[in-house]
Amino acid sequence: MGDDISAILAGRAASAERPLMGLTVLVVEDSRFACEAMRLLCLRSGARIRRADCLRSAHRHLQTYRPAVVIVDLGLPDGSGVELIADLAALPDSSTVLLGCSGEAAGEAAALAAGADGFLLKPVENLATFQSLILGAMAPALRPQGLGAVSDAIVQPDPLALRDDLAHAVELLGKATDAATIAYVSNFLAGIALGAHDPALKAAANALAEAQNKGKGTGPGLARISGLVRDRLATGAAF
Repeated sequence: MGDDISAILAGRAASAERPLMGLTVLVVEDSRFACEAMRLLCLRSGARIRRADCLRSAHRHLQTYRPAVVIVDLGLPDGSGVELIADLAALPDSSTVLLGCSGEAAGEAAALAAGADGFLLKPVENLATFQSLILGAMAPALRPQGLGAVSDAIVQPDPLALRDDLAHAVELLGKATDAATIAYVSNFLAGIALGAHDPALKAAANALAEAQNKGKGTGPGLARISGLVRDRLATGAAF
């Protein structure tokens, strides 16, 4: 299996500026905007990144190579990321660092219980937080000695990735007639709102999720959040 951690140690030349040099990070994330932030964090850290946007795609990736780090969003279009974390944690003799990721702090307990080595709370944009969590979770024999996060920089993802996410959300909202789709789209938009620092969109996503959880009508919530998403696409202010 390619990209095994032990196979790249000899060629790895980590530095204070690039403490994750040579490592491959698989990001299992359905949001292009969130993944763009991860790409920048990996680039600044010296790591390579591969992306899977769902559980099915992640399993295809993992059939051909073993990344050093797997970061799994807990809310994916075809299931819970907790399932993937549990599957990977159960593999024998695995040195892969497993991190859960969510916009909800409550997701941390589920990720850790499934076997994750750590948890990233969205928005994931602080370089020091990203590097420190990965370095701290690595096995001592694989961790570069004497290195740690040295920069507290904040990455700024390409806003065009945000436009892609919002356009995808419009498609999802047009099909949101069943409970599962409504639950997914509210979670998807809540995550987008965190990365975009958009409190109005986050509040609307939370309100939609709450209405569904309490068995209330979701029509008004869907109409409100659809309007907000379309307004952002129409004005293009963030792009």
